[in-house]
Amino acid sequence: MKLYLDTSTPETILKLNEKEYKYVFANDLAEKLLEYIKNKLEENHKTWQDITEITFMSGPGSFTGLRIGATIVNTLAHELNIPLKDHHGKTHKIIVPEYGHPANISKPRK
Repeated sequence: MKLYLDTSTPETILKLNEKEYKYVFANDLAEKLLEYIKNKLEENHKTWQDITEITFMSGPGSFTGLRIGATIVNTLAHELNIPLKDHHGKTHKIIVPEYGHPANISKPRK
């Protein structure tokens, strides 16, 4: 089963083969994304071990969303020992998000 994940916008897109799911996690993405994926796998009578390939929309997009999504797909691909691709189709050992611009980091107040 191929898994596709896009966390670059407020609406997360998950595809399991041809089935597409969309969900807005708001501020709960880090806390609930992995459980959401697991639940969708179970709805399709699949397990983590049924995933054969992961594709990730690596950016540009939301800084936090991309970091969380990249962490999830990097961990899954490593632990399941399966191919990991970016949205251009290029295979990676580790996906590094493409933010589209430098991070806007504020200066410390003190």
